Amino acid sequence: MNTITAIETRFFAFESDFVDSLRCIPMIVRYKLDTCRVKLQLADWARLNYHEKDELAELPCHSQEEIDAYADFVHALVWKYTSTVPSLLKTLDAAWVHTQVPAEVREKAQEWNCPVISAHQWMQLDVLERFALVKLSRSGHEGRNFPRALAEFGLAAAC
Repeated sequence: MNTITAIETRFFAFESDFVDSLRCIPMIVRYKLDTCRVKLQLADWARLNYHEKDELAELPCHSQEEIDAYADFVHALVWKYTSTVPSLLKTLDAAWVHTQVPAEVREKAQEWNCPVISAHQWMQLDVLERFALVKLSRSGHEGRNFPRALAEFGLAAAC
């Protein structure tokens, strides 16, 4: 049976500008979506009501049964508003589970003139923190949140 690390629902301080309204997809939901390999478009997220968004943040997504139920719930929500189902990620590049700092995180830190993150520091972060840094390192994410996340996770002062 496939079981992932249980992640407590929490929001990061660097997400504070949108967490109250949930206008953007918070990292906890992105983590759960990646876990069940569902690609939820921001336009589809925007159609959901606040209660549905909050439920996606709170629902467990750890055991295979929970992962399947979470994916089914997301599909049902998207279908409700769009009469389509979200696409699935072909593969899951879970760079956050590796013991070495992913190249994309190192490169993003260098781009922002932030200190180098050691493998020891990387492994001291919890799974959701490592996930957030990987996601914030990839194109399509607001760059200003990367140094804010580093500071929040105790890896750098203002960089």
